[in-house]
Amino acid sequence: MLPPALGVLFDGFAYGMLLFLLSVGMTVTLGMMNFVNLAHCAFAMLGGYVTVTLMNRFGWPFFATLPMAFLISAFVSVAFERVLYRRLYRASDLDQVLLTIGIAFISVAAAAWFFGTIQQPIQMPSYLRGSLNFFGLNISVYRLFLVGTGLAVTLLLAFALEYTRFGAQVRAAVDNQRMARGLGINVDRTFAVTFAVGSGFAGLGGALAIEIVGLDPSFAFTYLVYVLIVVSVGGLGSIAGSFAAATLIGISDIAGKYYVPQLGAFLIYLVMIAVLMWRPAGLFGRR
Repeated sequence: MLPPALGVLFDGFAYGMLLFLLSVGMTVTLGMMNFVNLAHCAFAMLGGYVTVTLMNRFGWPFFATLPMAFLISAFVSVAFERVLYRRLYRASDLDQVLLTIGIAFISVAAAAWFFGTIQQPIQMPSYLRGSLNFFGLNISVYRLFLVGTGLAVTLLLAFALEYTRFGAQVRAAVDNQRMARGLGINVDRTFAVTFAVGSGFAGLGGALAIEIVGLDPSFAFTYLVYVLIVVSVGGLGSIAGSFAAATLIGISDIAGKYYVPQLGAFLIYLVMIAVLMWRPAGLFGRR
């Protein structure tokens, strides 16, 4: 028989993978493109509502909605990037914050107008419900699926950014735009694609989050806090850092609520303070 602590550890790790999927897009846009996009979780919320709409109104199966959640969030983010965000790449952080937080407020109001303020229910397929018994430890099938998805996305992004031509173009465009243009790199297109990929993963995370944390118009602000914690603890621009930070925050949150319920969700803020006092640039951040 495995001890109950392993169950808490697994649930925390699964929750961490969900936080990673939600935050990895901001790791790319904020850490690599130096753009403060506080509307990031609005795209995650959009992906969640795409899944809810396709499943509840059109009868789509859950797995068929996930690519659409990614693609629609990505396409909408490209429209925002071309019309609004691109104008502020060289603006101050304050200008970027004011624009994107305004977009987040608009997204919350729009979600409340079209879908109401109640939690949106979805019915998961039977093969993702229930649990597996492993030496006396009940492991949720859906959380196991989240863990596998998080690990797959981590490997995919790490490979794409470090070992592909596009990843090299992104790094070059971030480091020195003038030199990158001189080498023939289309910086505007590179940034647009990068923004789309980051927002697409946010949409995917929002779709996957419904079963665990629910979905309502407050999602864009509630999980923005968690995303910012993960990005700051992991270190700007580091996929590995976001993975480690999401794992740490997820396990801390679940363990804190299980073992120290009087602290509630406050434990993750203590963890954040402790890590940033130890490493101000984050776990994998550059000083």
